[in-house]
Amino acid sequence: MEWRPSSYPSSSAPATPVGIRQMPKVIPLQHPPPSSSSSSLIRPRPSPFAKWLSRIQRISAMEWLELLLPCTRWIRTYKWREYLQADIMAGVTVGTMLVPQAMSYAKLAGLHPIYGLYSGFVPIFAYAIFGSSRQLAIGPVALVSLLVSNTLSSIVDSTDELYTELAILLALLVGILECVMGILRLGWLIRFISHSVISGFTTSSAIVIALSQAKYFLGYSITRSSKIIPLVKSIIAGADKFSWPPFVMGSIMLAILLTMKQLGKKQKKLRFLRVAGPLTAVILGTVFVKILHPQSISVVGGIPEGLPSFSVPTCFDYVKRLIPTALLITGVAILESVGIAKALAAKNGYEIDSNQELFGLGVANICGSFFSAYPTTDC
Repeated sequence: MEWRPSSYPSSSAPATPVGIRQMPKVIPLQHPPPSSSSSSLIRPRPSPFAKWLSRIQRISAMEWLELLLPCTRWIRTYKWREYLQADIMAGVTVGTMLVPQAMSYAKLAGLHPIYGLYSGFVPIFAYAIFGSSRQLAIGPVALVSLLVSNTLSSIVDSTDELYTELAILLALLVGILECVMGILRLGWLIRFISHSVISGFTTSSAIVIALSQAKYFLGYSITRSSKIIPLVKSIIAGADKFSWPPFVMGSIMLAILLTMKQLGKKQKKLRFLRVAGPLTAVILGTVFVKILHPQSISVVGGIPEGLPSFSVPTCFDYVKRLIPTALLITGVAILESVGIAKALAAKNGYEIDSNQELFGLGVANICGSFFSAYPTTDC
């Protein structure tokens, strides 16, 4: 038999005789040892609790601190020389504006003006620690005050002491609901709310607020309501009681606000006027009333002195009747506070956690309820 070299030039491959087929290499099947079973080759899937526990164990001490006290996030990166002066001016302006605003909204809710000051004092300190927004200020707002008034007036008369106790209990319920939503991480609900809904809500709220405050501008009382049509009807019906002095004074203060705002917009050197406008109007109005004592302009009157005392809300028998309003106010917090907080965060170049924001609002309302505050949100 004649031998020929392989057609594949390879130094390592042996020559194959022509006409002879090379047998394929057979690899024997390897069986697992008898001691092992097929079930041992499949790893069991960890339970949800095990996954949660593993995630908890991976959290560092600093991450725990930031989770429990979100204020540590901005304190570590705060530029004292750059931010402190502007923040002090903003704080003084907002604090000064909060005094007449909080008292006015408390009266709108059917409460004594001092409860508006209580609501603007304790909750804001709690929110600064547990909230995630760096610019948001919380306190009494007109829409929540209208909801409180409409709900409680159907249960008890506003002159009754029970009225005030129910308003404080409502703050506790709202705080608990917001904390639960934050802990259950339901802040994602804000993603399903479109910008048009938020814009429409904000616009309608502004109209309701303006109409509800018109009684101080026109000089006569109007119906308490969170609806536009009843407010407009009440304003038209009481037109014969119109008083000129409060209207003139209100118009002058409004002109001061608008003028200082426009000057601050047009000229960069006068930018501080935009912030100082509300403060200027409050000071001028207070000095005018203090010196001249006009009889036709109503004033708040005497305000109790001292800080609010610690007390636990009572009257839990009315919880079932207050739950629907508490849910509605929580919805307002999601729409208003969380939405505005996200807008401010985007404008200033940082992100906020919606769940942490809800939890911060909840803690603020719970702490406020222990110091005679009624429900608060972004003001």
